[in-house]
Amino acid sequence: MELSPFFQDLSRHPIMQRLMVVAVYAVLAKAADIFVNRILKRLAAAYTTTELDDKAIDILHTPIVFSVFFFGILHAVTMPPGLAQPWERFVPAAAQSIALVVWTLAALRLFMVLGEHYLESISDRGKIGADLFLLLKNVVRVIIIVSALIWLLSIWNVNLAPLFASAGIAGIAVALAAKDSLSNFFGGISIFADKTFKVGDYIIIDNTQRGEVVEIGVRSTRIKTRDDVLITIPNSILANSKIINESAPIPRFRIRVPVGVAYGSDLDQVEAVLLAVAGSNPAVVKDPEARVRMRSFGTSSVDFELLCWVEDPRLKGLEIHHLLKSIYKAFQENGISIPFPQQDVHIKELPERGEK
Repeated sequence: MELSPFFQDLSRHPIMQRLMVVAVYAVLAKAADIFVNRILKRLAAAYTTTELDDKAIDILHTPIVFSVFFFGILHAVTMPPGLAQPWERFVPAAAQSIALVVWTLAALRLFMVLGEHYLESISDRGKIGADLFLLLKNVVRVIIIVSALIWLLSIWNVNLAPLFASAGIAGIAVALAAKDSLSNFFGGISIFADKTFKVGDYIIIDNTQRGEVVEIGVRSTRIKTRDDVLITIPNSILANSKIINESAPIPRFRIRVPVGVAYGSDLDQVEAVLLAVAGSNPAVVKDPEARVRMRSFGTSSVDFELLCWVEDPRLKGLEIHHLLKSIYKAFQENGISIPFPQQDVHIKELPERGEK
């Protein structure tokens, strides 16, 4: 009975009140720890198939528990009466700084886990996907660290105006010095975002250069022409060029074979022979079927065009070669003439002898 008044008096002491508040928050932190370990993790394991959420829970587990405890410390030190200087300012700032460091490290770890999880799917889109993703990952990492440092300095009431002024001047200098590099970088971002082409596609740039895309980098793109010449083009130029992607939206590519036959030929027979030639070529796909179109009455021939599809644009030149040879042989076998341009000169009157 004699101890009761003592404990009552002790509970009214500011230090004991603060310790009691911290103890309550410590119990809440332990409850949060039990909830994450025994409930949240089991729910994630039972209702999801990916390991990403399990890793995220493991990373966020410690910051959540520490945050509850540090919030208790902040609550305790702000209770009246205030602490003596410099503890009244130092203890809350120290608690906030520790919590900020814990959450910053957790954010960095979480971002690394997300990066590793999505890097494989991003890499399937070519080198630019991997390069750009790694670059953006490093940029975001720097942003997180710089933001945490600025927040930490603001907690300790450090004047940030000179720092921002210096950063602005440095940013302007870097932007002016790296203008071309930045334009190529943003050109690469536009190529990646628009999905204009990918590695392995056949493209035509401004109706001039045609080749296969072999590498898409952050700064430039390389294409290999049919002459096995490697061309490196800055992304800033590609972003402002007219690009024909022969491999999109599907790799199948249509080829056109112009053919002229002599006037008087059996047009139905010509069409049947051309379709038979296309059907006998193993590189020509069966669906969609090849077709023949009569295009015009030429000066020396009736002009047809054989339209058929091959699986890959790189087969364009080779299969046109094979089809033309097969058409020539089939026309000879079926008695179909391929005319050549000719002109008849009619002389109305010959000059008399002796005239000059």
